[in-house]
Amino acid sequence: MLVLQFLFAFFNLRAVAGFTTAKSSFLSSRALNAVDNGSSLHMAYKKVFVAGGTRGVGLAIVEKLAAKGIEVVALARTEEAAEELNKLNGVSAAIGDAFDQKGVEDAMWGCDAAITTLGGSTGDRRVDYEGNNNVIESAGILGVTRVILVTSVGCGSSREAAPPSVFEVLKDVLAAKEKAENILIKYYTNVNWTIIRPGGLISEPMTGQAILTEDNTAIGSIHREDVADLVVRALDAPNTERKILSALDPSISSSVAVEGKTYGAFAL
Repeated sequence: MLVLQFLFAFFNLRAVAGFTTAKSSFLSSRALNAVDNGSSLHMAYKKVFVAGGTRGVGLAIVEKLAAKGIEVVALARTEEAAEELNKLNGVSAAIGDAFDQKGVEDAMWGCDAAITTLGGSTGDRRVDYEGNNNVIESAGILGVTRVILVTSVGCGSSREAAPPSVFEVLKDVLAAKEKAENILIKYYTNVNWTIIRPGGLISEPMTGQAILTEDNTAIGSIHREDVADLVVRALDAPNTERKILSALDPSISSSVAVEGKTYGAFAL
């Protein structure tokens, strides 16, 4: 059961220089949407690209962004998935494949923030790295400086948080996700990125009790809708920029949680 619970948790660089005149004009006009929050210029994001938005955490993110009146462009692989997304007010589906970098770039054009929850594989290709990398690269090319990457507990500095039996089963997935994390951190130094690593995912209604934490030993479970809520709240929270945060819900029982252990919540 411990391994199965975590199985549900998983979801080339090009130079940034050389923008076209149209792209430069777009970036200049977009900068006018920035507002002074008292300590730094803070972007009021108006149009957000979401990869992985056809199901699970990604779909919940799309729905929550749209409910806030934010325009959403969601990548969809199939006509059927696109039709369902287009039924949502404020949502436009862009049919494309996350493995196609240029297609991702074209879909992201005009957005001022990007969120990706991509995970899974096609044959021997893992979207956990390749697809997420295409989102990150496209953001760099287009000058989209706000990126949220949703990966998993067990990646990078949180490796020790994952129980050994879980890590062994998912090591290839975690390695691919971690590679995408490292690309974002190391090469996109002009991007205000946030990495969110959920624990074991559960498909139940939102509890509203989930937290983000900087404690990389944190482990537990979390409902998908709660992950989406934290991601959407983090989008407009400047203190989450350049942060790696784990996501879990201390209010629900979990077979992977450490009994009696508590974690400091990151304030949004």
